[in-house]
Amino acid sequence: MATKFTSKEDALKNSKWWIVDATNVPVGRLASQVATLIRGKHRPDYTPNVDGGDFVIVVNAEKIRFTGDKLAKKMYRHHTGFMGGLKEIVAQKLLTTNPERVIELAVAGMLPEGILGHRMKGKLKVYVGGEHPHAPQMPQEFKVAA
Repeated sequence: MATKFTSKEDALKNSKWWIVDATNVPVGRLASQVATLIRGKHRPDYTPNVDGGDFVIVVNAEKIRFTGDKLAKKMYRHHTGFMGGLKEIVAQKLLTTNPERVIELAVAGMLPEGILGHRMKGKLKVYVGGEHPHAPQMPQEFKVAA
């Protein structure tokens, strides 16, 4: 019996939309379960080299929770490419100025690198507040395990 691999066309036809409420959910727990949905690891026809995952909408990004003292101590860093161009921002400040970015960075760290990972990052839609413009896609609610 031969192994069945999913093609790109089959993966696109079978993709679903999920909506996740980030209210009072730890960042890492939310990110790991969202990354699983985006990669398609919850499906029986999972193929690692095909973008066969689902689209995920995360609402209430500003209400996400950090455990312990990570809110005050966790640093997000990036480099501009110029000498002395290391930029740092504390999680608490990033959460107040751009809460969508906190979830995007956490999920992106759990997705593969390269072209496949970049395509998968496009399947994540993060919004502040409970409203989103994706009602025509009829997303199903996904409960994050506590």
